[in-house]
Amino acid sequence: MMSSPKNLSKFWEWGRKIICVGRNYAEHAKELKNAVPTEPVLFLKPPTAYVKEGSPVIMPYYSNNLHHEVELGVVIGKGGRNISQACAMEHVHGYALCLDMTARDVQDKCKEKGLPWTLAKAFDTSCPVSDFIPKDKIQDPHNLNIWLKVNDSLRQEGNTSAMIFSIPFLISYISKIISLEEGDLILTGTPKGVASVKEDDEMMAGIDNIISMKFKVEKQS
Repeated sequence: MMSSPKNLSKFWEWGRKIICVGRNYAEHAKELKNAVPTEPVLFLKPPTAYVKEGSPVIMPYYSNNLHHEVELGVVIGKGGRNISQACAMEHVHGYALCLDMTARDVQDKCKEKGLPWTLAKAFDTSCPVSDFIPKDKIQDPHNLNIWLKVNDSLRQEGNTSAMIFSIPFLISYISKIISLEEGDLILTGTPKGVASVKEDDEMMAGIDNIISMKFKVEKQS
């Protein structure tokens, strides 16, 4: 295991950035009537987007259509720039189950106007995360069944084998644009089935045989 002056198992407490990959599952791109990408679609979330189990997801006051997106997160343990695909997995310290909460109505308006997605994607509590998953607990990150339920009703289920761009490709691609640092989190995209949640809904998400987590949805006070 890589040594570090900081506790990487609590990456959410000190990680500096969250790099998200949009439309990395073809069926999800299609369900939102987006073209299937030929290169990764990237956007960022700030560290204030993190929220851990036991605290709620807060609906942004300016949205009436908040969507869940369950994703595999990759925790960076060794920073770098211009990382090759061949060496990319050496920079992975572990994983986390994550939600990319999205104000879909706001995102649609931003897309119509050609504006950034910040209001739709980067609000506080927009990135719920599970406990850290050590790298050796996942033999193949490209063969994991991930799912999400809302009030015990299954909404999303998919396998990471369906990702358009692999984890080594994403690490290499991102590192040529944005230097990666210890504690950075990469969200690798969501399978189909995204849908809205409302106040008092309970979201439960999991990776089969690995981890699960629950979050309640609350309105902003």
